[in-house]
Amino acid sequence: MKPTRNLFLIVCLFWAGFAFAQQKKKVSLEDVFKKNTFAQKSVSGINWMNDGQYYSALKRGIAGPMVVKMNIATGAEEAVLIDGGKLGVNFSSYEFNSDETKALLASEVESIYRRSSKAVFHVLDLQSGTVQKLLDGEKVMYATLSPDNDKVAFVKDNNLFYLTLASGKITQITTDGKWNHIINGAADWVYEEEFSMSKAFEWSPDGKQIAFIRFDETDVPEFNMQTWGKLYPQDYRFKYPKAGEKNAEVSIHVYDLGSQKTVKADVGAEKDIYLPRIYWTTESNTLAFIRLNRLQNQLDLLYANIQTGSTTLVLREESKTYIDLDYNDDLRFLAGGKGFIRTSEQDGFKHIYHHANDGKLIRQITSGNWEVSSLVGIDEKGKKIYFISTEQSPMERNLFVIGMDGKGKKLLTPEKGTHGINMSHDFKYFIANYSNAQQPLRVSLHESSGKMVKVLEDNAELQERLSGFALSGREFFQFNTVDGTALNGYMIKPADFDPAKKYPVLMYVYGGPGSQNVTNAWGGTRDFWHHHLAAEGYIVVCVDNRGTGARGRDFKHVTYANLGKYETQDQIAGAKYLGTLPYVDAARIGIWGWSYGGYMSSLSLMLGNDVFKAAIAVAPVTTWRYYDTIYTERYLQTPQINAAGYDDYSPITHVNKLKGNLLLVHGTGDDNVHFQNAVDLVDALVKADKQFETMYYPNRNHGIYGGNTTWHLYSIMTDFIKRKL
Repeated sequence: MKPTRNLFLIVCLFWAGFAFAQQKKKVSLEDVFKKNTFAQKSVSGINWMNDGQYYSALKRGIAGPMVVKMNIATGAEEAVLIDGGKLGVNFSSYEFNSDETKALLASEVESIYRRSSKAVFHVLDLQSGTVQKLLDGEKVMYATLSPDNDKVAFVKDNNLFYLTLASGKITQITTDGKWNHIINGAADWVYEEEFSMSKAFEWSPDGKQIAFIRFDETDVPEFNMQTWGKLYPQDYRFKYPKAGEKNAEVSIHVYDLGSQKTVKADVGAEKDIYLPRIYWTTESNTLAFIRLNRLQNQLDLLYANIQTGSTTLVLREESKTYIDLDYNDDLRFLAGGKGFIRTSEQDGFKHIYHHANDGKLIRQITSGNWEVSSLVGIDEKGKKIYFISTEQSPMERNLFVIGMDGKGKKLLTPEKGTHGINMSHDFKYFIANYSNAQQPLRVSLHESSGKMVKVLEDNAELQERLSGFALSGREFFQFNTVDGTALNGYMIKPADFDPAKKYPVLMYVYGGPGSQNVTNAWGGTRDFWHHHLAAEGYIVVCVDNRGTGARGRDFKHVTYANLGKYETQDQIAGAKYLGTLPYVDAARIGIWGWSYGGYMSSLSLMLGNDVFKAAIAVAPVTTWRYYDTIYTERYLQTPQINAAGYDDYSPITHVNKLKGNLLLVHGTGDDNVHFQNAVDLVDALVKADKQFETMYYPNRNHGIYGGNTTWHLYSIMTDFIKRKL
């Protein structure tokens, strides 16, 4: 073939591809935020049934919600177990008791904070079909059926109760509950947010006792958050311990239903501690619990005798930095006194360990320079453990099985991407929620060997819609930061990308400890906003800086005691790397983020004022002195110990360095990252005579949503980007 003809064909192919891209629709803001064009379908409310042949699933019928019974072998729907329309109960969640004779239905759910809620509860007798509304429809929190099937425990007005179903009798376990003073059986704000817990009570396996945590938050400082919309703004006061301030005093108690007596567990002489987990062991009369010191660098597992309250230290783990309980929250007790399984980062990567009942290490079950993301299940009869790990790639999650002896490890989900697993109680089947950067969610049923039985949802309709849009997928890349560490990133280019052109870039960041944005998984609404920006001629880039997760303890803990320093160095280095690419306009690079990402974007704009032209900071922390004890002190110690760690990398400290364009956004009703953060940054910017743009959303919380809010927010951000980049 002659060179001129070859060149002619290349040019023709380029223009044909360009014309093809032009024929397809661009992603519009309306598609993303008004039409829900890119919404995925899923299969919700899946519960495995006891006989091992069926699972139940929640679906929306014409007349209301239904729970249907699905045959595992055939994939067919065989029966309707609960029909909300016929019952007259518009429930949104359900839970069976242990022998599947009763179901607890929650309706009219009212959110309180991130994980807490109250609702109207009904108990359905599945054999007789009778429905019992609890407390005549009064909303309560955390209603939970007892293992012996005849009681329901719940929290109301900061006190713990149980109701006997047969008689309707209500027994009040605690009486000292009081708003902003004492909480029984439910977590306070900071435990709920940072230890991922809201319910703070557990039935014993025989239903004869209830263990609960009591929070005395009397001396915790109150935060006052005004709400707007009335003639006079209303005060909403709640207990929020900011870094270095007093926490709630916590204690553990066990109530015996027979004697109606409560025993207090001995948690030690030190009062300034955390008690974030309680577990009933398989041993009689023994409750286990976790104790953390204030700096969260010492974790203790203790056993409590429920008759006397005396305790025994079983296991202690210490760290020179911190122990992240949420990241290592996989404690499971084995039947027959065979000890317990737990996860730990003690060898530098999160792995699985088997301990005897007395805490002595039997063996480390997994090992290697990769992490166990989570335990899926422990098949004690088969002596196998199922777990999800990053062994294939830090950007992927796959299901593995391994013997309790640490041998015979096998990959069960070989497809590249991200797998979430729901395994049956008998370990014969699992449901996989799978996606990758090119494929939306697929829900499928598998045998425990990994063999697929049936696809339950493939989002074929979404994929068909996507085929009509001009989209480019995520391109993954790596570059080395200032210390030579390789960082992972992805970019989204315009569908009609021309390497001969120069494009502006918007970087997206979160960057907080243990987080991860650069994954081989399908994106959500925010991702499609990035596709809209790509359609408007921007390249969108995301980089996971040092301190993020899935790459081991040392990579994550490098930011300890100095949040913001290395993370911003890496985002600035990422922008400089992008500026060397021939198709990037180095003079038009911006960055945006939300929450920790808002902290990162504002700080990066100030410290990287020769690199970044613009930044959007949504609901940012602007000084860690304003954030809560558990999260902040885990990574920075207290401000009394480490004042420099709080101040040296606060955006407020660096306002004089601002040169580029800043858009600051916050909700005035943010109970998490308080509006106070934005107010103080604005004050500092004004004092420094710096111009900027700002938008506040009245009464909106940390998620800044509700009604027209999301559309309004992203419209403003899009306009800012178009004007400033």
